[in-house]
Amino acid sequence: MNTLESKLKAFERLLSIMDELREKCPWDKKQTTESLRYLTIEEMYELSDAIVKNEAQEIKNELGDLMLHLVFYAKIASETNTFDIADVINAVCEKLIYRHPHIYSDAKVENEEDVKKNWEQLKLAENGGNSNKTILSGVPKSLPALVKAIRIQEKARSAGFDWDNRRDVWKKVEEELNEFKDEEFAIKPNPKNMQAEFGDLLFSLINYARFVGINPEDALEATNKKFINRFTFLETESKKDGKSLAEMSLDEMEVYWNNAKKSE
Repeated sequence: MNTLESKLKAFERLLSIMDELREKCPWDKKQTTESLRYLTIEEMYELSDAIVKNEAQEIKNELGDLMLHLVFYAKIASETNTFDIADVINAVCEKLIYRHPHIYSDAKVENEEDVKKNWEQLKLAENGGNSNKTILSGVPKSLPALVKAIRIQEKARSAGFDWDNRRDVWKKVEEELNEFKDEEFAIKPNPKNMQAEFGDLLFSLINYARFVGINPEDALEATNKKFINRFTFLETESKKDGKSLAEMSLDEMEVYWNNAKKSE
């Protein structure tokens, strides 16, 4: 592994290249924080894909792309004397020290849950007790709905708002399922009510997954990949047999689907 000195030199090299690109490259010169935003989101998803695939080389490459974006934002800000990369790094260092009093001060914690609770309480304290700041206000509005639900529930738990046991959580899932079924099979189903009850059902399922230690995002992504693999098998194998999906019956498709399951 690289020494601290070599790591610092590598980071210095990246900063120097960023300075050069910003000065000489027509594309880099015209970029703004707004124009980079969507590209950064794309890079985050590419990193996420690499992590899911557990491909070390790809993770390394995507981390590099993302790090370039972080340096780019700081470079743009430095041009108006707003802040620079040193300000960014020092700020996060100070935040980490402040939010880990069990490491850098005399606070006592027993487990991971204590650390999380301290973290959220300290975040609120950083705002000077601002009444406009709440525990859930720190959840980004632009997060995908499933990920947002996970973060909402985690933050609520950090404040002590959570179930005592998994049986009660599962009862809530069953309750929400029954409420959705009541709307779904009503004499005159109301689409707006159905959507609301379906949302409640999803939220309760996500909550149960969190409670029993399952990451619902990872679970759903694994199912997505499994479906894609099985459907691709169905599509390619039936084509080899001279069949068209558009002309096949569901029973015929089921044969290939089961073969796909067996081949996993």
